[in-house]
Amino acid sequence: MVNNAGGQFPSPLTGINQKGWETVVRTNLTGGFLMAREAYTQALANTGGAIVNIVADMWGGMPGMGHSGAARAGMVNFTQTAAVEWGTSGVRVNAVAPGWIASSGMDNYPEQMKEWIRSLGDNVPIKRMGTESEVSAAICFLLSPGAAFISGDCLRIDGGASQGGRMWPFPKAKNNEPFNGFHRATTPKVLSDD
Repeated sequence: MVNNAGGQFPSPLTGINQKGWETVVRTNLTGGFLMAREAYTQALANTGGAIVNIVADMWGGMPGMGHSGAARAGMVNFTQTAAVEWGTSGVRVNAVAPGWIASSGMDNYPEQMKEWIRSLGDNVPIKRMGTESEVSAAICFLLSPGAAFISGDCLRIDGGASQGGRMWPFPKAKNNEPFNGFHRATTPKVLSDD
């Protein structure tokens, strides 16, 4: 099972009311828990299998989206707990934490965020954003028999951005071609040169 529910809106913490906070936490944390629990109790407890929870690159905080960062951090802890509790049933539970991935969802943010979105790749050691294919490849591996001894882990798919690079100056990057395995992949409008 791939647990990929999620949603948030940009706002500093002082601009998030209780309803907005609870809505994001309910979607990103409670929803993920309920889906995984039902998959486990209705099928995987008897058959074994794998669950991959999609979280986010929230190490170092998520300024401007603290509600989402808190919920995603909770999902990492849930992943670790479920890996222990469900492991004897032959169920592996892992998470992937995508960083800045070029996807159509970027086109849904307000106009004032577009320039910031375009600059995200500059803050990654390999000097680009990731692709949907790179996230998919990691998920497919964690679901495969090749990952049969991996459980309770969170794979960061962020080009090294979570490794303290915010404090280290990056020279011009080289040898960093993205993997684009989807033949129908399209560049988000916000990132196109048009």
